[in-house]
Amino acid sequence: MAIYAYAKKTYSVTKKIASVLSIIFILAGISILIWVTYPIVTFELFYSPKFGTTFIRPIPNESVRDEISTQLSQVIGGKNVDFTKASMWFPKATNIKLVTNVTSYQLSIAKLKIENANVVVGSEDLSKSLIHFTGPQPGNFGTPVIFGHSTIPWLYNPKDYKTIFSKLPDLNKGDEILLTYDNISYRYQVFDMRITSPDDLSVLEQNYNSAYLTLVTCVPPGTYLKRLVVKAKLVD
Repeated sequence: MAIYAYAKKTYSVTKKIASVLSIIFILAGISILIWVTYPIVTFELFYSPKFGTTFIRPIPNESVRDEISTQLSQVIGGKNVDFTKASMWFPKATNIKLVTNVTSYQLSIAKLKIENANVVVGSEDLSKSLIHFTGPQPGNFGTPVIFGHSTIPWLYNPKDYKTIFSKLPDLNKGDEILLTYDNISYRYQVFDMRITSPDDLSVLEQNYNSAYLTLVTCVPPGTYLKRLVVKAKLVD
């Protein structure tokens, strides 16, 4: 009569650790993918229709695939560009005109809980202030163009200049923006919002038939693929 012996299979500690680490790395990869794509997808679904734009086209042709590939490589750091520098936002811009009698002023947007944010004229570092990139001083005919940094919405802090314009897409026509210079406040009202590319230099153009204001940030929030442009007009 044959005698059978059964031995319980055991796993080494090393194999158990390797198995756990594999699961952790897979979950980390999925988390990073969601972190990267979430702002693009949500912006496309909930904000792009508001601005009358389509960020991702439904028909995948060769040029669209190349564009999306380039955009995703930018999101995950494929291009080593410091977008806290204002000059990087519209790299083709030249002959920028700045006011010489103003160094800084304040911006407030009650709807976004932004209160007396510092706007520095001609500065470069968007991590330390909003930047007056071109245009006249507040209240004058023409268009002050102000840049502000943004990031993913859940990191929004209206007192942090690295996130200050993250909720700029939440503005609507009729909302108010306040600029304060030399103890005088100028109230602007939003009349237009659109999404454009970093090559669109019309964003920086001046219109001297009235007093306007342009706010610019990168969208989708957390990326630097496109530019959101908010246009406002002085009401008093």
